[in-house]
Order: sequence, then C-alpha cells, then structure tokens
Amino acid sequence: MLAEYLPILMFLGVAVALAIVVVVASYVVARQAPDTEKLSAYECGFEPFDDARARFDVRFYLVAILFIIFDLEVAFLFPWAITLKETGLFGFWSMMVFLALLTIGFIYEWRKGALEWE
Repeated sequence: MLAEYLPILMFLGVAVALAIVVVVASYVVARQAPDTEKLSAYECGFEPFDDARARFDVRFYLVAILFIIFDLEVAFLFPWAITLKETGLFGFWSMMVFLALLTIGFIYEWRKGALEWE
C-alpha cells in the first residue's frame, strides 16, 4: 500500500531539490550588491515616517471592500453564465438576488461617499 505513494514522494523530492538548486544558483550567479535605490520604499512612493500601527482613513478600507465585492461578482458570473441552461429559472433568479444585494451595497457605499476623494 505504501508503494502507491512512492511516485508522489519522488515528485515532492524532485520539486524540493529543484527549488534548492534554483535558489543556490541565484546566489552563485547573481551579483549580491544592491544599491540604495533598489532598497528604497516602492509600494507607496515615499519613505516610512511613522509607526506601522498608525490609523488609516476608512476610505481605503471601503475601496478595498468595493474591489472584493466586484471581484467576487465577476468570479461568480462566469460559471453562472456557462451553466445557465442547466440551472434554469431557479439559477437565474438566485443570481438576480445576488446581484441585487451587491447593487444595494454599492449604492450604500456611494451614498456614504466612499468613492469621493478630497
């Protein structure tokens, strides 16, 4: 019974060995002298100037929630569109309820001013 797992263990062993070889090769081949420009902050464009636990404006979180809402909407719309014939009328109306809830959430955030930047 353990012989059935031998190909899986061999695959994992080859994958780990290949990963180690690639990491070691990058240290051997690549130049290890980064300059100050490469080590500078790049995510937001300015150097960190305060504590990492500082408070952020709530609009950043609202925009992130909007992104998640519409990302999930698209992720659910594609499989729904493909299987609409099989799901029938129940599948259609359940998706309409889902889209209505997302629309209500979008209108709520719009009215609260989450999309307005000062």
